[in-house]
Amino acid sequence: MKNNQKKLKRKSMGAKAKRRLSNTIIYIILVIMTVVWLFPFVGIVLESFKTETKMQTGYLFPREFGFTHYERLFKETDFLLWFKNTAIMGIATAFLQTFFILSMSYTLSRLRFKGRKFLMNFMLILGMFPGFLTMILIYKVFADFGLIMEMAPLGLIIVYCASSGMGYYVSKGFFDTIPKSLDEAARVDGATRWQVFYKVIMPLSKPIVIYTILMGFMAPWGDFMLASYLIHENSEGMSVAVGMFEWLSATNLNTNYTMFCAAGVIVAIPVVTVFLLLQKYYVEGVTGGAVKG
Repeated sequence: MKNNQKKLKRKSMGAKAKRRLSNTIIYIILVIMTVVWLFPFVGIVLESFKTETKMQTGYLFPREFGFTHYERLFKETDFLLWFKNTAIMGIATAFLQTFFILSMSYTLSRLRFKGRKFLMNFMLILGMFPGFLTMILIYKVFADFGLIMEMAPLGLIIVYCASSGMGYYVSKGFFDTIPKSLDEAARVDGATRWQVFYKVIMPLSKPIVIYTILMGFMAPWGDFMLASYLIHENSEGMSVAVGMFEWLSATNLNTNYTMFCAAGVIVAIPVVTVFLLLQKYYVEGVTGGAVKG
């Protein structure tokens, strides 16, 4: 008996040692991956505090810290205007996209009507085509309506929201997990479809609502292709992505590179802040919407 107990103890100690070793290796790998992933961001932050303007200085850590480039941003450029334009587009897109996506998702999740499956398949196939295929047509239509140049932010909001209903997949999957008996009980009590959606389903769908808002808010901050196509060189309608890209031309790179890094730090602040505050709901929304309905 004693020998058996000793053998069991040795086996358990060996299993614990193996588990600790494997966990240690995993943690080391994760730390290395984190350092590699964060290195470019740390480099941009350090570059923004350098007093030099050149791109290649031969060292990473600033020899002298300063806010020179942050001051240049606000005094010598239209960065504040670009930031305001992008923030307006982000907020408007977030709320409009959320309304359209959740409305479409709820409709496809709860209602059964003729052509429903065809509509879902059609939107799925249509979403496979890259959006830039329609850029020439979008520019022509928006130019006729005066929604380019200084009015480009309004035009971009329309583009971002116009086809947002086709991104119903994750939200529909989340709504499919909510029991339909709640809808039926509310309908028996005399609630309309809108009241069921707004007063019953939405309070239970906080994760997917916040996930959709977050995705809509982040889209305008990183869009460059379509924004540059509608804005061109008009500073009044520029977003931060288009405006900052103007500093990276061959003639301006050495004089504007560190200022570009400073602008990148400021642009990242609202997106990172919103994501960190809402990351819990982001994860819940993604995992909840991954359920097949």
